[in-house]
Amino acid sequence: MLKEERFEIILRELAVRRKVKFEELAVLLAVSEDTIRRDIDLLYRNGLLSKTRGGAILREKDPLTFQDRQSFLTKEKDIIALKVQPFLKDGMTIFVDGGTTTWAVVNAMPLDIRIRMVTNNFSIVPLLEKFKNVELIFLGGNFEPDLAVTSGITTCMEVAKYNADIFIMGTCAVDPELGVSAASAADGETKKMMVQCAKKTIALASQNKLYQGELFRVCPIDSLTALITDLDSNDSELNPFRNMDLQIV
Repeated sequence: MLKEERFEIILRELAVRRKVKFEELAVLLAVSEDTIRRDIDLLYRNGLLSKTRGGAILREKDPLTFQDRQSFLTKEKDIIALKVQPFLKDGMTIFVDGGTTTWAVVNAMPLDIRIRMVTNNFSIVPLLEKFKNVELIFLGGNFEPDLAVTSGITTCMEVAKYNADIFIMGTCAVDPELGVSAASAADGETKKMMVQCAKKTIALASQNKLYQGELFRVCPIDSLTALITDLDSNDSELNPFRNMDLQIV
């Protein structure tokens, strides 16, 4: 069978099932799993699917603007937001960076919570009106409307003024070997500074962000205290993140 014919079948299976595994495709196409892995890698590099542990999933829409992303994977974000709440304690100083998942976290906070929030996320400012005991410190910098954040040297310098108890970090990509990475250089630098200035860092990642890598390196996995996903904490998809001194929620 020609390589192009295998590609067509793999993509057809994905369109029907949304998720495929290496061993299943190897049996279907009568080739080795190594051949399937190479096929999946090539299709991934061409933007035709997303890789996951042991196989591939249908490539999800990846909206660029904050407004578009707000209506994307809302159920998954709500699950993550609720899992974060036990980590938020009265009296804490908390870094919150950009993203629609961190927006969901703030929206789900108890109304009487007493914290100091240091953020560059412009979208959460209107939410905080209902939280009468939250002290807001908004970070200056260059405003990026597509991400709804401030960024740049000024933002990083302002982050460096504070010692936070926790950094609640939205992510673009998380991988056991590559660590956390970002699609934007400026966003990546803000995240790096927040990691350095926080006692603990909690990374938020829906399933479609796992086993992915972006261009700009943020931090290795061992810089994280916890990884919170929309998956059940004992899901086998998370096995590569175990035994890494990392709390999986």
